[in-house]
Amino acid sequence: MAALPQTHECEWRDEAERLRGEVTTLRGEHDELKASLAALQRAVFGRKSEKLPRIQDELGRDEPRSREATLKERSDKRAAKAELPERVVHHAVRAEDRHCPKCGSDELTPLGEGKKSVVYEYVPARLERQVHVQETLRCRCGEGVVTAVAPKAVEKGQYGPGFLAHVVTAKCADSVPLYRQAKALARAGVPVARTTLGDLFHATAAATAPLSQRLLELVRTAPLVRADETPQRVLAKGKAKRAYVWTFRTEKLIAFVHSATRAGATAQAVLGGTKGYLLVDGYTGYNRVVLPEGRVRVGCWAHVRRKFFDALATAPESQEMLDLILELYRVEHHAENANTLGTEEHLAARRTMSAAVLARIESWLADALPRHPPRSPLGAAIGYARGQWSALKRFLEDASLPLDNNASERALRAIALGRKNYLFVGSDAAGENLAGLQALIATCEANSINPEAYLADVLPRLGSHPNAQLDELLPHQWSPAAPNSS
Repeated sequence: MAALPQTHECEWRDEAERLRGEVTTLRGEHDELKASLAALQRAVFGRKSEKLPRIQDELGRDEPRSREATLKERSDKRAAKAELPERVVHHAVRAEDRHCPKCGSDELTPLGEGKKSVVYEYVPARLERQVHVQETLRCRCGEGVVTAVAPKAVEKGQYGPGFLAHVVTAKCADSVPLYRQAKALARAGVPVARTTLGDLFHATAAATAPLSQRLLELVRTAPLVRADETPQRVLAKGKAKRAYVWTFRTEKLIAFVHSATRAGATAQAVLGGTKGYLLVDGYTGYNRVVLPEGRVRVGCWAHVRRKFFDALATAPESQEMLDLILELYRVEHHAENANTLGTEEHLAARRTMSAAVLARIESWLADALPRHPPRSPLGAAIGYARGQWSALKRFLEDASLPLDNNASERALRAIALGRKNYLFVGSDAAGENLAGLQALIATCEANSINPEAYLADVLPRLGSHPNAQLDELLPHQWSPAAPNSS
């Protein structure tokens, strides 16, 4: 057979390379579409088992719950029930039964205190119309008059602090829209217009604004800040526009900031000029805060894990990476069980065992990179992990740095649930009010404080409390006022 002309051979080789590149591109697009379809099907039709499992559940598979932990949980529940208000309900023997079942005599006498049993009953909440009478005293001179102070939750308000606390807690903690609260109040015999509830909600936000602002100031100066953001719809002309709620938090303090955009200006405004660590995902909006002379960025392994989980549908080898990430969490799990979290012993374990796992992860990423197109789900996951690598291994520097930013995501769940229930906020100003009250409620819950009791106590005290001692009224330092004090 005659040899092919060299020019034709070069053309065919170029064409083969072009087709090979096109096939690679199409394969990547195919995998991307397949992964998107699988994720959509999981979200809409999938069982819970098809969703990303919690790290705690995976770590606990081989470690059955101890008998001591189970007994402690039961004991805590019994102790909580024992603190409930008690009312004794007496049940007398019916007249037709007041005779001896053996001899028929009706001469019966009490036997001890009677048979006792405990029943937990729900007592519906009630509202009352209080008439406040302020004592007024007059001097004999006829000119001097002294009137007792009657603190109010909000200026010129006709609703008490307990009522306002209930409305705010129902919306911020339980995501109950104000129109649903209005229906419930009407059933309780207190018809209150939804617009009135809205006015009360925003008045409460204005009254507590110094507290929510102080929370943000304290979070701002913390050595470790965790941050995240989620969309929030705001009513606008013709249609709702997209805004964002940002959370900045420590372990026990949670602040929220409403912003009209997702631009990094919000993170810069809150954390600009501060030092320490910032635990976030790979979003570039935080870059302004972690520039040289700024905070040190710490990566989130939960985000990495989620991306590899999403790639499982098209690349089963992603399971290898999920298993390696689980090993990082296993080191933390053992430290928690040994009660050594945050200690030098914990840091030593990270720098030996965790560092060895990181070396295996880095090697796996390098080996897998050439085999997967950048736009494929696994290629995108690999690219994300490699791009965040310096931040992802930052936890080796300090035992107090968490592996993930799940705490921030948990804080935003109330926002996400509210978004489903009340759909949007009326304006950016309303969004700011909601963010301030959400911060107080979330901080109460982070410190195991009943937010309704907290607000009911603090609202009447804000007007007379010294500004220099404002921190005393923050949820993590709050102590209820003494009875009859104001």
